[in-house]
Amino acid sequence: MILAVDVQYSGSLAFVAGILFEDWNSQSSEAEYVSTLSDIKEYEAGNFYMRELPCILKLLEEHKLKPSIIAVDGYVFLDGVKKPGLGKHLYDSLNYQIEVIGVAKKAFSGISREYEIYRGKSKKPLYITTTGKLDSAKAFISGMYGENRFPFLLKRADQLCREEANKSLHQMS
Repeated sequence: MILAVDVQYSGSLAFVAGILFEDWNSQSSEAEYVSTLSDIKEYEAGNFYMRELPCILKLLEEHKLKPSIIAVDGYVFLDGVKKPGLGKHLYDSLNYQIEVIGVAKKAFSGISREYEIYRGKSKKPLYITTTGKLDSAKAFISGMYGENRFPFLLKRADQLCREEANKSLHQMS
């Protein structure tokens, strides 16, 4: 199974969503999960992973998820090769047992065109980095369901955590 994850922040709360699906061509999820964390650290420039990593680990632990691959919204390696990003820190935290693929919407300074893929009719690339084989990761993300730049199930993870954040805000008011 493959797990797509994303996190949404609202004040000191974080809402992390996981979308579990069978294979890269899946059009729908097998299951959807959400976890909420409080007392989240403020964003620290250059250390994004310190804020996001505890959220993803909580989701995995709370729902006892054991995917074979995790797709994160962001980078595994900021430069594509060595400089660790969120995905590399996640991979290390999981004792190198679960492959991580990073799907980033914006170029990080110094990332080469080798990491770009184009989906749909978009003129803007996605940047793919991985703890596995780059060619395979690029093929997986390129082949995912959906006609838009960002694959449907990855977008669903984003939508789900945003929905949870909005629900929480409405319940508080």
